[in-house]
Amino acid sequence: MRLYRTFPSLRRSPRPKPRAVAIGVFDGLHIGHQAILERARGAAHELGGSSLVLTFEPTPKEFFSPATAPPRLTRFRERFELLQALGIDELFCAKFGAVRELTPRAFIDDLLVGDLQARHVVVGDDFRFGADRSGTVAELRAHGGRHGLVVTEVPPVFFKGERVSSTAIREALKAGDLAAARSMLGRDYSISGRVVRGLGLGRKLGFPTANVNLKRLQTPVDGIFAARVTGLAGGPLDGVASVGTRPTIGGGRALLEVLIFDFDRDIYGQYITVEFVKRLREERHFADLEALKRQMHADVAAARAVLEERS
Repeated sequence: MRLYRTFPSLRRSPRPKPRAVAIGVFDGLHIGHQAILERARGAAHELGGSSLVLTFEPTPKEFFSPATAPPRLTRFRERFELLQALGIDELFCAKFGAVRELTPRAFIDDLLVGDLQARHVVVGDDFRFGADRSGTVAELRAHGGRHGLVVTEVPPVFFKGERVSSTAIREALKAGDLAAARSMLGRDYSISGRVVRGLGLGRKLGFPTANVNLKRLQTPVDGIFAARVTGLAGGPLDGVASVGTRPTIGGGRALLEVLIFDFDRDIYGQYITVEFVKRLREERHFADLEALKRQMHADVAAARAVLEERS
């Protein structure tokens, strides 16, 4: 998948084939997003052209209110990898600040038609665009039609009577309902990152964990989980994961640690993905390290049972 991060890089690219463009933040790449992307791929095929996703960094909510923006389901690299796996040809990740003040007509004329040379645009039913989110799908269809731009509005997808959305998935994850999140995502929720050195406490307790760099201020999950790890030779590998502040040893910023079962390799610096299969319990403060160690034995046993049943 070809990636463009700036307008100059987009404009320097070889003259494109006709493009079908899907627009959105696409945080999580859930089954509703996948329906939009599937239609964009189909439109690109009909055009004999290329499918392109137009998305933004930071997200609009992060841009306007960084202190209260919800935790991301997927960081940029995770979105890139998921889009690539879904067969998208190109990704243009525009700086949100560079496009936020475009009028709806400038968004259509300059960005979609001029820069992206879009022939077909695919959006969700709640899509708004342009300065102050003043542009509507009806305006996109009416004004875009003057350029020969075809617009497809994809209806929402529902799960148990509720609209599938990134917000609904965050709520399910916060409640520990990983089964509902899995149904809405079409896969287990996961977090990817590079393995970094920690304090070494897990090894001292007999539970050597891989510490994963979260690179995020907030996480949509917390607690102890039965997990699977991909990205390493011989994977997927079973394990138990912890996301939290480790209150027993003083707390601090949130960390992701994963104990991979029956595993003893140096993986510092490697990029792995931790898939959360089932939440076992909340994070707790223990009176001492011995009590923590006893609980870790119980967590390992519980995770093994869950993952054996899942196999």
